[in-house]
Amino acid sequence: MTLDTPLRLALRQSVDMALAEDMGSGDITAQLIDAASQARAIIISREAGIVCGTAWVDHVFHSLDPAVSLDWKCSDGEPVSTDTVICELHGPARALLSGERTALNFLQTLSGTATTAHQYALALKDTACVVLDTRKTIPGLRLAQKYAVRCGGGQNHRLGLFDAFLIKENHIAAAGSIAAAITRARAVAAHAPVEIEVESLAEFDQALAARADIVMLDELSLEDMAEAVKRNRALGSPAKLEASGSIDLARLRTVALTGVDYISIGALTKHVHALDLSMRLTIQA
Repeated sequence: MTLDTPLRLALRQSVDMALAEDMGSGDITAQLIDAASQARAIIISREAGIVCGTAWVDHVFHSLDPAVSLDWKCSDGEPVSTDTVICELHGPARALLSGERTALNFLQTLSGTATTAHQYALALKDTACVVLDTRKTIPGLRLAQKYAVRCGGGQNHRLGLFDAFLIKENHIAAAGSIAAAITRARAVAAHAPVEIEVESLAEFDQALAARADIVMLDELSLEDMAEAVKRNRALGSPAKLEASGSIDLARLRTVALTGVDYISIGALTKHVHALDLSMRLTIQA
């Protein structure tokens, strides 16, 4: 997986901030080690998962000391099994010790996100449905977690409030109607995709009539989702359909088989189980 320019910029900013809050005026514990000491360290996976966040780890250690070398045994998006060495590091012992926690925080969190996304994507294998993330991300890690979702096999919903419309209940109430909200959206930013949330088949019909690009089926029953798919197809499938609300891994495939195009899952980035990783260091003579 490649990192585009906005993601690289976000990476540097988040790593710099994380190091600043952890290092403060300096790592006093690392000063117990002789400044000339060199060390070897390995990062080990304590459970199976999908690796993500290698560039964040690189930036942590290179920010502390450019002399640190890292030899990755896998790339972002690759699976690892339990008790696997995923990276070998060499360099000044103080830098390795000072960067350990910050580096693992990024690597564990992003690998956990990628692993969860992979589980959901795997459940949709052999269906035409795609799992999407949401804006329910850890503050400051929006682009990083969305990158991790892609590494795990999922796809990204809109990045933020700026790149696509998502018209919800309160927006509709303020605009006056579904049709009025969509009409105003086209006038505000004609280039941006227009998605609207509906909570019934009656609202769904209004959204189709108003030519929404994507219709989010929020908390609809399986029967109503299947009916919405049928009505959309009868019109030539003018809109993409996204299921959302109270959908977990156990229910995911059943929802997909109604024929919806997407299922959005906040848990991909919100309920993060950090992958269990550890770093072991040996001082070299």
